[in-house]
Amino acid sequence: MNPKTHSTKDNLQVLFEDNHLIVVNKRPGDIVQGDKTGDAPLSEVVKEYIAEKYNKPGAVYLGVVHRLDRPTSGIVVFARTSKALARLNKMFAERETEKIYWAVVKNMPPKTEDTLTHFLKRNPKQNKSYAHIKEVPDSKNAVLHYKLLKKLDNYFLLEVVLETGRHHQIRSQLSSIGCSIKGDLKYGFDRSNPDGSIHLHAKKLTLIHPVQKEEITIEAPTPDEAVWNACN
Repeated sequence: MNPKTHSTKDNLQVLFEDNHLIVVNKRPGDIVQGDKTGDAPLSEVVKEYIAEKYNKPGAVYLGVVHRLDRPTSGIVVFARTSKALARLNKMFAERETEKIYWAVVKNMPPKTEDTLTHFLKRNPKQNKSYAHIKEVPDSKNAVLHYKLLKKLDNYFLLEVVLETGRHHQIRSQLSSIGCSIKGDLKYGFDRSNPDGSIHLHAKKLTLIHPVQKEEITIEAPTPDEAVWNACN
């Protein structure tokens, strides 16, 4: 990943913020939570941003509600209070949010729109999930809906609505119908993107505000890059 493209407190793309939550547009390469790489996670960047903006001394509270794979981009929600975190966690776990993704794929999908149902089995050693048509031991049911939004010169833009939130779900399920995501070597695309990203973007999220109880819809602009720019 090119470190110049990572989020910092000075270039953070904030899509929504109030006293209860902050929603940011993750760049490809940002890691949501710390892992074995030791790279600074997005959660720490957001804490720095809050500390500076609101002149907060001491530790800043920030709860990680959900994650996006490192090479993907788009909407990530963080909670600014423990009450908001508990409510958001429940909402995400009970699928009370609507998540819409954009995916750029190499091949035309078999149908212009369809629902995909698989059983995903995760292989932790490979950090990969395999899509099975029938249930296999230790697999989890995975459902998504896709539709073709646009034909590009060399690719196809799909809109994906998730019904379940499984490990690498979109990547694995689209790959299983011959629609590997651009740049995604792990799931069958033939070459990587120069910056190590994949063309999968968490585009739109609709949820009930954890405290004010009103519905909010947040959209994230796609990365400023040639193929994404052709999608808009």
